[in-house]
Amino acid sequence: MSVVVGTCLAMLTVAAALALLRVARGPTMLDRVVALDIIVAVVVIALCVEAAVNRHATTLPAIVVLSLVGFLGAVSIARYAAKEEER
Repeated sequence: MSVVVGTCLAMLTVAAALALLRVARGPTMLDRVVALDIIVAVVVIALCVEAAVNRHATTLPAIVVLSLVGFLGAVSIARYAAKEEER
């Protein structure tokens, strides 16, 4: 079990590092927003892994709230970008 958890955490760390690199080097605002959305998804997945390893559901409200915040942020940025393209 610890090998699986270690592999999951290593992959999540690499994904977060690459997303942070895109935030730093992203040429447009949309690149940065997508990278920040990926970081929110990585945090949600890390919380899910932690809950599965420790066999508890106390982090479930935080997972739901972070998922909703990430979704609403992505939708609002997409609507903002669509309005910018019309002008």
